[in-house]
Amino acid sequence: MFLARQDLSQSQVDALAAASTEIIESNEGKVTKTETWGLKNLAYKIKRNRKAHFVMLDIEAPAGVVAELERQIAINEDIIRWLTIRVDEHEGGPSVMMRKSDRERRSRRDREDN
Repeated sequence: MFLARQDLSQSQVDALAAASTEIIESNEGKVTKTETWGLKNLAYKIKRNRKAHFVMLDIEAPAGVVAELERQIAINEDIIRWLTIRVDEHEGGPSVMMRKSDRERRSRRDREDN
């Protein structure tokens, strides 16, 4: 998962995700899922940003590939934070954050219909 600066456009955030995917796949890794959660408020300022674009990548790769990805992310000035977590198994389907946004859209649409 990484957080990108708030002043980036959605196409620039997608390009960051594509660059990360390219790094992983060129080093014999595999990206199983990419989710862009959108521009969200941060609990506190990070490098003078009150908001950030959240992007989550589910990857299957050896430790060396993850180390190279983290090295490239650390160099990139557009990424303000990142977090890598090792899991035994990826969850199937959309993440909790994506399911939450779907529920919000449905409830908002239901309220508008009434």
